[in-house]
Amino acid sequence: MFEPFPGNYVWNLATNLALYVGGNHGEIDAACRPLREAGVRGEDAGTAEFFESWIKLADRVAANAEADLRKGRALSAATKLRRSSIYYQTGERMQARDYPPRREAYVRALSTFQQSIALSRMPIERAEIPYEKSSFPALFWKAESRDGRRAPAVVCCNGLDSTKELVIWTGIGRSLTARGISVLCIDQPGSGEALRLKNLPGVYDSERWASRAVDYLETRSDVDKSRIGMFGLSLGGYFAPRAAAFEKRFALCAVLGANHNWGELQKRRRHREGENPVPHYWDHVMWVFGKPDIDAFMAWAPSMCLDGVVDKITVPFLVTHGSGDRQIPIEYAHQSYEQAINSPKRELHVFTPDDYAIEHCEADNGTVGCDYIGDWIAETFGLPVA
Repeated sequence: MFEPFPGNYVWNLATNLALYVGGNHGEIDAACRPLREAGVRGEDAGTAEFFESWIKLADRVAANAEADLRKGRALSAATKLRRSSIYYQTGERMQARDYPPRREAYVRALSTFQQSIALSRMPIERAEIPYEKSSFPALFWKAESRDGRRAPAVVCCNGLDSTKELVIWTGIGRSLTARGISVLCIDQPGSGEALRLKNLPGVYDSERWASRAVDYLETRSDVDKSRIGMFGLSLGGYFAPRAAAFEKRFALCAVLGANHNWGELQKRRRHREGENPVPHYWDHVMWVFGKPDIDAFMAWAPSMCLDGVVDKITVPFLVTHGSGDRQIPIEYAHQSYEQAINSPKRELHVFTPDDYAIEHCEADNGTVGCDYIGDWIAETFGLPVA
């Protein structure tokens, strides 16, 4: 993994994610260079400085896009606005929940993303999915059919701290749509807009919101209702298998990074085992899941376990994991695979140094994991991969 901040895994991960989803290396270098000394102080200290540097970059790139627009250069502006949105979210996701400028940066990230999509004329549309007494937002990226039938679709959920705008650019969006599979990236409860703007906390029983995503896809005349899949990355490696186990309309499930026993992992993290994905970690997880204090969170956390769950998956199931994942133990990938005894087509694929993709969710080489998963999903849906 590219490590501009030696010894600071969380800041390095954030930088790699920005590159992974489409950031420009020269722009990102400009944000990171002034932060070298701050990064030495640890993952929590200096996050305000991290924020200021990345927001400064985002503002500059957005201003460059505006200059393109004044010249009538919409496509050039769109690519810059896309990167600006990535940089806003990179700065925003690293802050404590009560950091005052955080909300404004997030709103600007949404605005620049939507403006980029409109200017680029990409077939991505926003949707609002009813959920209990509220709703959560989604992005639907329409694919062209490759077999003369309605295109299949895959629901893509977030992990602990990702958002639909970041997930759609991880490579999974292009990987699937290029193979004739539409993508529905959601901000499920506990993530993205659902958490930040609607105050919807996360839940352990992910089928509650995943079923609503399937309901939405079934209303679309351009989706093959018999070929709807479920995908998750990072903590989505828990959410997606749980959803596929109990929502029987899913035709397959794939994960980028297994997360079989996230509840147990919290006990390990209290003992400083493994790396955290974001600064201010304990405050972050209490916010995501709506828990008032650490004791309430730790009492609830064991519900986030796939023991006695993945054996209920009765559709094809792919588990992928990086051999050097510093956040999630590789043993969890083996547990999910070994317990999926009722899947008619189960596979475990571990990425190694030969793939240049050993880190968490292949943050060190994102195309490898997304291409592998895209091929597996296409083949399972009976589509060509060439």
